[in-house]
Amino acid sequence: MPELTEASAAEYDNILHGKMTPAIAAQYLREGRIVLRTFGDVLREVYPAPDILSRLSDFFSADDPGASQQSVQRKIRNWIADKHPPQNREDIYKIAFALSLDESQLNHLLGMCGDYGIQYRDCRELVLSWHLRHGMSYGEALEFYAGLPEMNSDGGTDDVASQITQQIHYLSLMAQNQKDLKDLIYKNSDKFGKMHLRAFFYFDRFLNQLTNPTGYNDAHEEIYSAETVMNVYLSMHMPSSRKRDNYSLVQKLVKKNWPNATSIKNIRSRKEDVSRKLLLLLYVVTENEGIVMDNYDYYDETLTLEQRVEDHWYTINAMLNDCGMVPLDPRNASDWLILYAVSTDDEDTPMSERLEQVIKFMFDDSPDEDESAPE
Repeated sequence: MPELTEASAAEYDNILHGKMTPAIAAQYLREGRIVLRTFGDVLREVYPAPDILSRLSDFFSADDPGASQQSVQRKIRNWIADKHPPQNREDIYKIAFALSLDESQLNHLLGMCGDYGIQYRDCRELVLSWHLRHGMSYGEALEFYAGLPEMNSDGGTDDVASQITQQIHYLSLMAQNQKDLKDLIYKNSDKFGKMHLRAFFYFDRFLNQLTNPTGYNDAHEEIYSAETVMNVYLSMHMPSSRKRDNYSLVQKLVKKNWPNATSIKNIRSRKEDVSRKLLLLLYVVTENEGIVMDNYDYYDETLTLEQRVEDHWYTINAMLNDCGMVPLDPRNASDWLILYAVSTDDEDTPMSERLEQVIKFMFDDSPDEDESAPE
């Protein structure tokens, strides 16, 4: 078993050995029996000291002198109590500076509010993370950034097979002072942008298997359209209705950011980033046939179920890490579903079918609308 906290290990073990049918798994999630990880949990984990409220209050009050102390403290108490977790990445960076966190802890917090950790190819995030690493202040980071020209080129968007982000991150580790950092930024000014290029690399490879299922395409013409891929492979009985009033918390979390044909088209044209949920769904649907790891047989009869799932665990996390995304978390409702889907030794039941069955039971009495309705 991977190295996990006690609560995460319990969920992981429950998936493998709980002998849950898709109907029971759906009931388990729908009734909220999964022990979800919250932003407050992670915040207290990275900073367990009792002065967390005062440190954050002092920092955010100084950052926004016009705000009342009462409103600042109320916002922070809501964060800690999971009433209204922060949604703004800049707020997460401010928390990291206020609590003197390291980059690993910052990534952990960013992962609770979105799909990606630090985006080193984003010049602002590169500057903030570098100053955090060197024990400098948020104000010093902003002052340094204000002296730079605008870096918003999204350079290299077509070069998704390269690892530009990892290269910039490595170079930033070599920068010992602000002059080194500035030299790095100017020399690589054409490579900065906000899109996560490596995720496009995996997305394109996964999607090509679905749009061209025969495995050959000399004319570069697709057999299946984005609409067909969505309807055939990715809809999985997920209701397209935007009405969520009657959904449980877990249902809302699972449905949140579920892809549709429009989002797939936008991602292909590089108008929006690849979502973590979509990438994991594509992994399950294609059963990772030669995408992340070539020529690997997950149904090898010599492997135990535990070994097979552990192989999936490390393979998926290698992909997520390569994309700058946070790793799998058994206490995340959507990740729990992915792990349930891959925890099968039945070659006759595809992972996608296993996942689809759980979703069908989870949303069986939910209203539906036209598939193309936006999320």
